[in-house]
Amino acid sequence: MHHAGRTRLLVGMEPDAQRPLDLAFARAVAWLEAVPERHVAPATGVDAVQDRLGRVLPEAGQDPAAVVGRLADAVEPALIASQSPRFYGWVIGGTHPVAVAADWLVTAWDQNAAMREPMPGTSAVEELAGRWLLDLLGLPATASVGFTTGATTANLAGLAAARHRVLADAGWDVEAHGLGGAPRVRVLAGAERHGSVDLALRYLGLGAATLVPADREGRIDVAALEAELARSSDPTIVVLQAGNLHSGAFDDVGAASDAAHRHGAWAHVDGAFGLWAAATPRLTHLAAGLARADSWATDAHKTLNTPYDCGVSFVAHPADAVAALGAQASYLVATASGLDPWTLVPEMSRRARGVPVWATLAALGRSGVAALVDGLVAAAALLADELGRLAGVEILNDVVYTQVCVTFGADERTAAVADALRAQGEVYASTSRWHDRTVLRFSVSNAWTDAGQVRRTVEAVRRAIDAVP
Repeated sequence: MHHAGRTRLLVGMEPDAQRPLDLAFARAVAWLEAVPERHVAPATGVDAVQDRLGRVLPEAGQDPAAVVGRLADAVEPALIASQSPRFYGWVIGGTHPVAVAADWLVTAWDQNAAMREPMPGTSAVEELAGRWLLDLLGLPATASVGFTTGATTANLAGLAAARHRVLADAGWDVEAHGLGGAPRVRVLAGAERHGSVDLALRYLGLGAATLVPADREGRIDVAALEAELARSSDPTIVVLQAGNLHSGAFDDVGAASDAAHRHGAWAHVDGAFGLWAAATPRLTHLAAGLARADSWATDAHKTLNTPYDCGVSFVAHPADAVAALGAQASYLVATASGLDPWTLVPEMSRRARGVPVWATLAALGRSGVAALVDGLVAAAALLADELGRLAGVEILNDVVYTQVCVTFGADERTAAVADALRAQGEVYASTSRWHDRTVLRFSVSNAWTDAGQVRRTVEAVRRAIDAVP
């Protein structure tokens, strides 16, 4: 390669500035190529990494390429191969190469994507991504789309809009006066809501939700919700879920949203990984009535398989999002529409995290996204079927989406089998507690988890079972 011509483009950098970039690219590609057959669990821990990096701040500067090399050498042994097609922990997706490439460009471009008019390039891409997402997921075309760090902040953004609206309807300006002296905001959520909802409510000063009973699969009891709604006329937010953390089950969002609206309440949907069911005709029964809610949260890193930092918040009435999250100042160049990116999420400066979302959608197309989601669901069903044939294995949930929860008998044995499985290094699944039992939870979230990878997974589980008396 002709380095002289390239380095002239690196304005203000030293002449050898290309060397660390070349090395980082080579190490990144080598990592990605090794992931499918890599030992999934980390080989070292925090202390080992810090020892290799050096714990004392250097007095003098060091060669940038040497720094990059030392960083990769020290950190890679402590990385978990979460991009592996046999990684099933914590609903963590893989990463499409096109999304990784787009994310590299985002870093190199270094635009503040919160500012639309001064930095139109990345804003244009994110706006397209937002429109495509609304179309793909069947949400109102006029809804606002904000790109957040992840599902927790997407929930926060949607619930902030909800807090604004229900208090405004009660005659209280929470943005001007805060919560002191405000009418009490009642939040109703299913008993099996995700912890990110609790965090978002805490950040917003709304406190703990009143929990509504759920069925065995974690779906909110709509009749019980209706009864709870009727108990009070306080400003109310209802939190629903599309994709239960353990079972993958979906609330009846349409019926629950209708009940909320009959009582003047706001309906918010936490669809961190489940909202994507709306992208495939085969799963429309799970997503029925989704568009009748008022706000939605998801995370493209999970099901769409983009890199981290790709949460998405949707609000049916954009003015509520702007009122809750927006700011105006003389130094900010506002758009005529008022829907500047900084008014839709809790950040006034951020990277262009919607660009990898656009790149993935463009590369896959509508049919490709549907095939991705269908493939995850098919892999989960096959995994449940094959695991269920092993002696001593019990599948605890109805496998309707991408989650499979299993036990191997008593809690102690389930934990021991899980430890043995992870120690082998070929498969990683995370343990949890569900229905007062220790479970091993397989979250099928990687686009490359096909039938062959499922069978490798089952054989690894068989070996783990045999290893535990």
